[in-house]
Amino acid sequence: MRLYLSSFRLGNHPELLVDLAGEGARLAVIANAMDDAPEDVRREGVDQELLALIDLGFRTAEVDLRDYFGSGSALGEALAGCDGLWVRGGNVFVLRDALQRSGADALITDALTRDAFVYAGYSAGPCVLAPTLRGLETVDDAAAVTRLYGSHPVWEGLGVLEYAFVPHCQSPDHPESTACDAVAEAYRITGVPHRTLRDGQVLLVNGDSVTLH
Repeated sequence: MRLYLSSFRLGNHPELLVDLAGEGARLAVIANAMDDAPEDVRREGVDQELLALIDLGFRTAEVDLRDYFGSGSALGEALAGCDGLWVRGGNVFVLRDALQRSGADALITDALTRDAFVYAGYSAGPCVLAPTLRGLETVDDAAAVTRLYGSHPVWEGLGVLEYAFVPHCQSPDHPESTACDAVAEAYRITGVPHRTLRDGQVLLVNGDSVTLH
C-alpha cells in the first residue's frame, strides 16, 4: 500500500510523491469534497490542483465522481489507466458520500490492498481513510450532504487507516486550525487513535514503512 497524506496541499515534500508514484505518472484528481461549493469556486479549486501536479511532471485530469453515481463498473474502467489518485480537501462528508454513490470506496480499498495505485491528497482526502468520521462534524458541515442530495451523511470512513487523521493542527495560518486542535484533543480524551499533522507535514506509507516528514 502506498499513501501520500498531506495536511495541506502538496506539503513541504512533493518530491516524495514523485518518488512514490513515479515520474510522469498519471494521477486522477478527485475534487468531490468541493461539491457543495459554487461551481466557479469548485472549478478554480480543480484547476489549482491540476496545475500544481502538472508542475511536478504528472499527467493529470479530473475524474468527477458525480458522473459515476450508480454506474456500476464504469468508474473502474475510467480509472484503469491511472497510476494514482490525488484527492483534494474540502468537506469530508460530501467526499465520503460521493465515494459511496460512485462505488469509488470499494474500488479504492481493493486497489490499495493490491497496491494497484498510489492514494495521495490532503485534508479531507486523508481524513476519509479513517475508520470513522465522527468528531469531524465540528470542522466540516455534515448536513451539507442532506442539502445536496437529501440523504444522511455516511459516518464510517474507508478503514484504510487504523486511526483518525487530523490535519491543520497547530497551523495558525489555516482557518480550521483551532477547530482541528479541538478535534485532536477530544480524540485524546476519549481514547480515539489518531495522528495529527501540521500544515507542510506529510505522512508517507510505503508498504510496511510509515514515516512523517
